[in-house]
Formats: sequence, structure tokens, C-alpha cells
Amino acid sequence: MDGIIVLNLFLVAVFIGLTAFFVGAEFAILKVRMSRIDQLIAEGNKKAVKAKKVAHELDYYLSACQLGITITALVLGALGEPTVERMLHPLFERFDVPAAIATVLSYVIALSIITFLHVVIGELAPKTLAIQFAEKMTLLLASPLYWFGKIMYPFIYALNGASRLLLRIFGVKPAGHETVHSEEELKWIVDQSYESGEINQTELDYLKNIFAFDERTLQEIMIPRERIITVEQGWPLAKIIEVLGEYDYTRYPVAEAGNADRFIGFINTKEMLTGIAAGRDCAVHEFIHEMPRLSESSSIKDVLIKMQQSRVHMAIVTNESGAAAGLVTMEDILEEIVGDIRDESDRNELQGVQA
Repeated sequence: MDGIIVLNLFLVAVFIGLTAFFVGAEFAILKVRMSRIDQLIAEGNKKAVKAKKVAHELDYYLSACQLGITITALVLGALGEPTVERMLHPLFERFDVPAAIATVLSYVIALSIITFLHVVIGELAPKTLAIQFAEKMTLLLASPLYWFGKIMYPFIYALNGASRLLLRIFGVKPAGHETVHSEEELKWIVDQSYESGEINQTELDYLKNIFAFDERTLQEIMIPRERIITVEQGWPLAKIIEVLGEYDYTRYPVAEAGNADRFIGFINTKEMLTGIAAGRDCAVHEFIHEMPRLSESSSIKDVLIKMQQSRVHMAIVTNESGAAAGLVTMEDILEEIVGDIRDESDRNELQGVQA
């Protein structure tokens, strides 16, 4: 085997390796998550800094990868046929194969071998590795790709400019690194993550509840008026304690004396009983807290935010006429995400307000 054949075979191996590099880099920077790169930078990973530069300028470095893949493919095509022809020439001479047929056979055999090596080693293997190990591949390949992009800047700039001009004609904008997912796409991703075992059933239920959170209103989750357990303004302490002993809840709405449909606030039984146990001489009305009134058509997401901001755990739900239609507690809202929340006061499975 003469020196030219050895040199050509070496160059074929080199350019197949370069093809693998560009293909791996292309898929890795497409697949890697920028949030993970930012986390690695915060942890002091120096390779991640270069990786962020490459992934951030996605359009430019994808063009660099495509340029590299094109160059290596052209070189492989140019090297393949003459190298195989040189290697097969003695065999063709031995069997007296006509020159025309030898040329065709050389071309077909070279094309088959180079295509096989190019597709398997240069394309499929690095693509699979990049998809499965996007983070590691990006950190490994980002630096050489960065410098290739710097060296080939004039060519890449010209190619990018031409492609952008063409795309602008059709009203297409250049791609960014991350595309915002729609809610339907996120739901599909969640389902796929559950099926692949990345999240468990409980996490799946939480995420589905969150997706449904925005669409629900107070009317769907409120405690109806007829199920509300109340105390009335002006009741003696003994009667209030009697109600507390029967239902064993933490908070009770307080209705106006003689008008059970008009609420003036709520009492926190722990606060009240602690004050009494401490011997403080306080009237029951001093423990009444204001309670917001919210429309039954309000989004539970907005209500949760309002209750967090005002630091209240209970609110009256009103209908279109402004009359009390029900009651909602912070627990009712949280249960829409995490499911039933049970504590020691739930042992009797009572149907009143649970706060």
C-alpha cells in the first residue's frame, strides 16, 4: 500500500471525525437547556461560559455546523473514489477488468463505503450521543466550535446574511435557542415524562391540577351557604364554646345578630381560647376579624393571590346580587392543587367549614 493511499485513508478518517464533531455539536446546542448552563456557570464551571456564548448565538453557530458538515462531506466525496480506485486497481488488473467497468465499480464501491462510514460514524452515532448527553457534549464541543466560528466568520456571516434575506422574503424570523411552549405542549411533555418514569403519579396529579387552576372559579370550589357553620354576634361565650365543641374547627364566620345571611367577619378559636386561658378579660367581639367578600365568578388563582397579600384564610363568596352564596378558605384553594388536606379535626368527616 503506497503512501498516497495511506495519507488518503488517514484524511478520510479525519474528515469523518470532523463530520461527527459538527453533527454532535449541532444537536447538542439545540438540545441543551439554557437554565442548566446558567446553573453550571453559577457553580463556577468555566466550560459553561463558552457553552452559553455558543448556545446563545444559536443561529450563527448552527450555520457554522452546517458549513463544517458541508465542507467535510465534499472532501470525503473527493477523497473516496480515487482512494478506493487505487486500492482496487491491482485487483482489477489481475482479473483483466476493462477500464470503463473498473471506473464504475470503483465509484460504486467508494460511494457505498464512504456513505456507510459517513452516515453511521459521522451522523447517527454523534446525533444519538448529543441527544442523550446534551449537557456533556455541549461542554465538550462548545470551545472548538466557538473558535471554528471565529475563524470562519466571513463565510458564516455571508451565508447567514443570504439565508436571512431569503427568509425575510417569506416573513420568517431567525430562530432563538428556546421556543416558548403552549399549555397543550406542556401537558404533552408532562404526560410523556410520566410514561417514561421521570415523574410519579402524585407529581403528575399536582401538575395537572396546576394546569386546571387558572380555569376554575370560586363558584366551583366554595362551601355552599347551607353548609356553613356560623356563630352570631352577641352570643355569650358559653354558647360559642358549645359550637366549638360540636364542630371542632379553627375558624368560624360571625353572622350579624338576628341575620344569619349577613357576615361581619370571623373568629379564630385558637386565638380566642388562648386569650381566655391566659386570663385576659376580653369580650368575644374583640376577637372578630374582617373577612373579604369576593365574587363567585372570581378566578381561584386571583383569589389565592389576594388572600396571600391580605394574610386572611377565609372569605365570603357573593353572587351577582351581592348576597352571600358561600364561603372559601385557603385550604379549599390549596386542595385544588395537592388534593384533600386532612388534619385531626377531620376525624368525624363533618360537612361544615374546615379552616
